Amino acid sequence: MADNYAFIGLGAMGYAMAMNIRKKMPSSSTLYINDINAAACARFKQEFASYGPIEIVPTAREAAENASVLISIVPGAADVKAVYLDEVTGVIAVKKNKDRLMLECSTIDVESTKEVGRKVMSEGRGVYIDAPVSGGVPAAESGTLAMLIGHPAPSTSLPSPPSQQLSAVLSMLGAPSKFIYLHTLGAGLTAKISNNYLSGTILLATAEALAMGVKHGLDPADLYAVIKNSTGQSWMCDHVMPIPNVQTEYWVPSNTGYKPGFKTQMMLKDLGLGIEGARQVGVTPNMGEAAMRVWESAARDERCRDRDGSSIYLHVGGVLPEGYGDGGRRGEDGTWEFE
Repeated sequence: MADNYAFIGLGAMGYAMAMNIRKKMPSSSTLYINDINAAACARFKQEFASYGPIEIVPTAREAAENASVLISIVPGAADVKAVYLDEVTGVIAVKKNKDRLMLECSTIDVESTKEVGRKVMSEGRGVYIDAPVSGGVPAAESGTLAMLIGHPAPSTSLPSPPSQQLSAVLSMLGAPSKFIYLHTLGAGLTAKISNNYLSGTILLATAEALAMGVKHGLDPADLYAVIKNSTGQSWMCDHVMPIPNVQTEYWVPSNTGYKPGFKTQMMLKDLGLGIEGARQVGVTPNMGEAAMRVWESAARDERCRDRDGSSIYLHVGGVLPEGYGDGGRRGEDGTWEFE
């Protein structure tokens, strides 16, 4: 058990993160995986079992029971509470182990993670740390995620085994230069929610600006060159360029028919967390509220639903390069299929 790991949540981000854990952990140690999607678990085991043992378990309790390190990334607060606090199937039901390290990487509201963390730690189940991630699927796959960590940085003044393990585990998932230790439980999520508030509003503004310029006759590549070298430059424009075949330096969803790094619908949750967080402390979220109305409409748009959020460019009236089409197609189950 000492060198075994557990991973809960094999969605787009979690699948890539778990891949890096299995590749980088000791080959003789076992990775226990759990997800409500049995097919994802089976596919993961088939794809990565050559790196070392992988065991599929039906509950979070069984995953945590067999591991000294547990990592989870699931869709929402209710899912996090089910993983950790269900008295039969959750982590709270495992035997006490104060040295178990638990990294919770989901993007949920701050109060929920505080509730979960305080409960499992008060019950002696280990050290719970909120550690939301940033960088999308490409960074998850390359192991270069930014990690926003609601815990003090490891030091000689924190000699416990979980603290000593923390840097090594994080280094399997992200780039140490992008590890930001934010000292207290919930602080990682506070920072993530603030950042995502910007992501949602900036991507929308970028899509609108590009759509405007192109419809006025500017070449998309020329317009991007201006933005990249001027005051409108942003990470979102560089890495999530909404117009296909303009940005080639990075993996860009629009170049693959808007294959999702982050689905349009997911922006509703993240931006909603930012709006609510602002209201809680007396800040009026003017930009977020205006953007939310557009994202809600885009999430119902067949051109955007189930595709990357950068497809909002199509929703706000953006035009695509001649001959490009809209990339991808709807499968028989109604979801998008990509080349």
